[in-house]
Amino acid sequence: MTGTEKIAGGSILVGLAVLALKTLAWWLTGSVALMSDAMESIVNVATAIAALVAIRIGARPADQGHPYGHHKAEFFSAVLEGVMIIVAALLILREAWKGLLTPPTLDAPFEGLAINLLAGGINAFWCMVLLREGKKRRSPALVADGHHLLSDVISSGGVVLGVALAAATGWPILDPALAAMVALNILWSGWKVMTHSLSGLMDEAVAPETLDQIRETISATAQGAIEAHDLRTRYAGSATFVEFHLVVDGQTTVAEAHAICDRIEQALKKKLPESLITIHVEPESKAKHSGVLVL
Repeated sequence: MTGTEKIAGGSILVGLAVLALKTLAWWLTGSVALMSDAMESIVNVATAIAALVAIRIGARPADQGHPYGHHKAEFFSAVLEGVMIIVAALLILREAWKGLLTPPTLDAPFEGLAINLLAGGINAFWCMVLLREGKKRRSPALVADGHHLLSDVISSGGVVLGVALAAATGWPILDPALAAMVALNILWSGWKVMTHSLSGLMDEAVAPETLDQIRETISATAQGAIEAHDLRTRYAGSATFVEFHLVVDGQTTVAEAHAICDRIEQALKKKLPESLITIHVEPESKAKHSGVLVL
């Protein structure tokens, strides 16, 4: 099992523990807001399972049916997570509406809040782990899971504040009102997760700073060539795809051109360890006098 898979598996265990704590807090209090928090934890567990499956599929090597690998499986997981977050938000809005029509009476609110605070602290810690490791390992599934947990942490903070105010002021309507606000925050989080993942499925180019890094590396290591043009990039999971045309002098031998390409690839892989690079060599008559000029 890879490090990324271990982290995804850890998310399932953390999600189950937090779900148990939040369900207990809801059972103690009867709070609609705490119930909405527990419902989001159900989604956390389901999406953590989906993320682990996607990461395992995405780690499979290229085969005859998938010559470019299985990297995009993680994007599908992230899209699924976004959909499930949105569904959870709609269910919470329905319960909040019922609560607004008939505000519930809160039982043992402060005991329930203490348990919910413990669950929120666990989520906050694991959220930081997911975001840090997801970016480090370039895993869209882990990053999406981290952003989802971040929205859960923010929501939990709002829920605790709202339930505490409802108990202190004797205004039970604050409880379902906070649940509705939590649902709207979750809805926005789900939308952001989905749009980011869809960008990856649509072969969006790498970030501008990464593209500049690629250009500089090609320019600095392509001695013997004239220029590189038609540079195209995309990312899929942890892999970055880089393609470009390399123009060389017409008298350059195949062996010399191959050596230049090898040098460029080695330099790019140092900058982008999981990059997949395709270079098309052309004679100087194909020069466009644009793109990346060799230093």
